[in-house]
Amino acid sequence: MALQAALERNDSVAEESAWADVCSLSDIAPGAGVAALLEGVQIALVRTRHGRVFALSNFDPFSKAFVIARGIVGDRAGVPKIASQIYKQSFSLETGECLDDASVRLPTYPVRVVSGRIQIGVTGLRGMP
Repeated sequence: MALQAALERNDSVAEESAWADVCSLSDIAPGAGVAALLEGVQIALVRTRHGRVFALSNFDPFSKAFVIARGIVGDRAGVPKIASQIYKQSFSLETGECLDDASVRLPTYPVRVVSGRIQIGVTGLRGMP
């Protein structure tokens, strides 16, 4: 039930987006991430241990590498986060804000699960870093 409620919240953010089917929910182990390429944009899809799914930029602005999807998933003071595997900066999965440097933020994208498939809202993806 908690997973469904979280997904419904994500749906309401981007009801008017076009959606791209990316992968099966079962393709991402709880507590892990995978990278996806949509319209030339690298996106990190992250599934928390509690079953929530997030989509954010796969680009680590500190190391200048596309590695966020391979980061360490966890939480900081109740905020779901992922830590880059290079220099270990943590980013909020909800907002993309760097939890170690508030002046840095990763783009986040609408995400939902429909019939066990993860979909990302693609409206406005073009031209994103």
